[in-house]
Amino acid sequence: MPRAEVLEQIYTIVAQIPEGRVTTYGRVAGMTDAATARMVGSAMRHLPSGHGLPWHRVINASRRVTEHTGAVRQHEKLRAEGIVFDARGRVPEDLLWP
Repeated sequence: MPRAEVLEQIYTIVAQIPEGRVTTYGRVAGMTDAATARMVGSAMRHLPSGHGLPWHRVINASRRVTEHTGAVRQHEKLRAEGIVFDARGRVPEDLLWP
């Protein structure tokens, strides 16, 4: 797990992702002082219960939902916000934030 300061930065950034938009693990990492994309992924996997963060809006660099135990739920949550996926499972580039 990343250090507490870096975790706080990650959580603050993820909290700002607007509904109907997505960003990548790498973009989140780039907005922090020291996180890597893997650290962001780890932070999303280990969110405390009841957190309320829009974790589902963080996707991989190929603009796809990463395969994991919550992938189906993530797809559902994104579709409910109006996110569309192309035939290859990618989110359109114009929906990337920021």
